[in-house]
Amino acid sequence: MRHWWVNQNQTYKQEVTGGFMWSPKVKANGQKNPFYETMRNVASGDVVFSFFDTRIKAIGVVTAVAESAPKPNFGAAGKNWGPEGWLVPVEYRELETQIRPKDRIAALRGLLPDKYSPLQSNGNGNQTVYLTEVSPPLATALAAQIGDAYYSALSQLQGLVKPETWSVEEDAIRGRTDIGATLIEQLVNARRGQGIFKANVRLNETCCRITGTTELAHLRASHIKPWRASTDQEKLDGCNGLLLAPHVDHLFDRGYISFADDGRLMVSAKAAPDLLRAWSIEQRIAPRPFKVGQRAFLEYHRTTVFKV
Repeated sequence: MRHWWVNQNQTYKQEVTGGFMWSPKVKANGQKNPFYETMRNVASGDVVFSFFDTRIKAIGVVTAVAESAPKPNFGAAGKNWGPEGWLVPVEYRELETQIRPKDRIAALRGLLPDKYSPLQSNGNGNQTVYLTEVSPPLATALAAQIGDAYYSALSQLQGLVKPETWSVEEDAIRGRTDIGATLIEQLVNARRGQGIFKANVRLNETCCRITGTTELAHLRASHIKPWRASTDQEKLDGCNGLLLAPHVDHLFDRGYISFADDGRLMVSAKAAPDLLRAWSIEQRIAPRPFKVGQRAFLEYHRTTVFKV
């Protein structure tokens, strides 16, 4: 297990919400940056210190290695970045105790590396560095400064790292010869509800729209327009996805429930009433309207998948 420091002053909200780190491969002008290539050295199970607004705000655990992915929806941020980059899936927990390293620099200064240090000698963040490795002594010192909040966050996160799985559908994707290796990997991850697809879904959706569950370990990133009917681009589109509890996903995937554009639950007349009652399928949280980009996919689901 290695430790990393990521400076997220421009993209903290999107990356922590979306569950990832992302860097371009090159700047918009074509220039390379050594910290962008560092993304490819991160491994599943590694720990990340997330630095934002002068503080270590969150702890993350990497759940998969870097994949090539287009730039997520960062809004106004990242105008100087190229459109294609590296995406590393990371699950975060925001810390109850958020330390300001500048206030603790006396305990940290002697452990800072000479090259690619996350902090300047005065304790200010080194904003020329996006992602850099943290040595074991420095990681231990940072954990000690954060205290119990560090270990509490880490214990919650380490159970989210899952072993690789393989499926017949993924074999079919990997066997395609009409697309390149990068798109193959993106499609494999999207088939699993991971990668750039899951990251962009999480920028639109924060919980299951039926149960209200926000704990991502118990939610699936599900395609609205079914995988088999979607184009390669639609399979990666975050607007073509919802975060759903597994039993809700089961009903949605089979057309027994759907959603109106204003977020209201729609229940098929063919859904078994006893099952709906047993699974508490009802409008338990206030409906939230869907974004414009999601509505075309929902229209497809209502007219093609939903059992009228």
